[in-house]
Amino acid sequence: MFEIGSTVPDLALEDTAGQVVRLSDCRGTDDVLLYFLRSTTCPVCNSHVRDLAKLAGVRVLVAVPEGREEAAAWRAKRGLSLQVVTGRRGTPHEAVGLVKKVFGALQQSGSLLIDREGVVRHAHSATMPTSAYDRKGIAVALDELVRMR
Repeated sequence: MFEIGSTVPDLALEDTAGQVVRLSDCRGTDDVLLYFLRSTTCPVCNSHVRDLAKLAGVRVLVAVPEGREEAAAWRAKRGLSLQVVTGRRGTPHEAVGLVKKVFGALQQSGSLLIDREGVVRHAHSATMPTSAYDRKGIAVALDELVRMR
């Protein structure tokens, strides 16, 4: 997982329509909250996504470990307006180090708030989905971004 204050390398993900989504495309224009779901079947993660859909002032990308077709079906079933992304090679979780090895592999979830310059302003991860969404930490980091401008 990236450290707060570090610059994120240009991650290339894929949305449910098959279009490449590069974090570098947001530089200079959008702050991005990248939320990593443990699984589209996780009810706790799904409730977090409903809350994330209410955020204003930040572009929210929901990263799922499943493939594009399954992600598209999940997005459509929930009527999400948020952009859902998958990995182009492997999962987006693997790209940022969110796979914990315990008796095999256990998918982690979490979030990254990346400012318009590509700098990580908030980073949080968890193995248990109940502690994966740091609502308060994200709100504080977003407030700090607003004050910095």
